[in-house]
Amino acid sequence: MEIRRALPTEAEPLAALWLRSRAASVPAVPPTVHTGQEVLRWMEELVLSSREVWVADSGGEVLALLVLDGPWIDQLYVDPSATGCGIGGDLVRHAMLRRPDGLELWTFQSNSGARRFYEGLGFVAVATTDGDNEERAPDVRYRWRPDRGVATT
Repeated sequence: MEIRRALPTEAEPLAALWLRSRAASVPAVPPTVHTGQEVLRWMEELVLSSREVWVADSGGEVLALLVLDGPWIDQLYVDPSATGCGIGGDLVRHAMLRRPDGLELWTFQSNSGARRFYEGLGFVAVATTDGDNEERAPDVRYRWRPDRGVATT
């Protein structure tokens, strides 16, 4: 597996991966409020054009994506067929190396698997909301600082 920058031409497969991952995560995360076309347009017009997008590529197949926006992990999605294989952890550790001053992210409070995952990588919960997001679902803000180290597991 190779971690590489996403190509501007990969909006369609990245949007499809995002949608598959979100759908497979229900009910731990709320269903997306956007159509497939809206997600594709968002991926083309905003994400790939103005964010740092990294993918886990296995023989030309994109298995996961991570979006960095400054110190924020804005998106992390792994294809359902590759969940639990360590790919998400590899992408987050890659982000830690790229952002040695620290990282932040939001995840849904209901997503206990993601919460355990981030906490296992050294992230600490620093704030919660009652649903100040598009899905109107409670979420939690996590922060990682380099003094906590870069997790190896």
